[in-house]
Parts: sequence; structure tokens; C-alpha cells
Amino acid sequence: MEDILFCQSCGMPLNAEKLKGTENNGIKSNDYCKYCYVNSDFKNPEMNLDDMKNVVKMYMEKRKLPSYMIQKAVNILPALKRWKSKQQ
Repeated sequence: MEDILFCQSCGMPLNAEKLKGTENNGIKSNDYCKYCYVNSDFKNPEMNLDDMKNVVKMYMEKRKLPSYMIQKAVNILPALKRWKSKQQ
């Protein structure tokens, strides 16, 4: 069984190539999704962890996912690469 990669910004599963963001050279990123990362840059560089928590929560609520899943997704965000490096 293959390990599933997750976006290291929003936590979305990267289980399809079309979901992966891109580097400057066009190569797909194994770290970030296309909604967070394009051409080696974050789409919203000014976004902070609290902003991302709100975005993830809103998106998951819109999809009518159970509250325990939403809470779990929000709780893992601080451990992701993008946010871990910004914590003191």
C-alpha cells in the first residue's frame, strides 16, 4: 500500500498528480497542493496559521463533513511544514 502525501500547508491529501502544486520548472510538488502553491510560491503568502484553520474549517463544513473530522484536520495544521517553521 502506497503512503498518501498531504499538503504541508492545508493538509489536503495529494492522492492525484493533478492536485499537486508546481515548482518554477513545472515539476509537481510532493509537499504542497495546487490551491496553496504555484510556481514555487504560496498563493497567499500573507496567510497565517489561524487564517488557514478558518479556511480548512469553512471548506470542510461546506462539504458537510462530520465535526470530529473537521476538528482533527484543524488540529494537525500546526505540525505541517509550512506552519511548523513559524512556531516559536
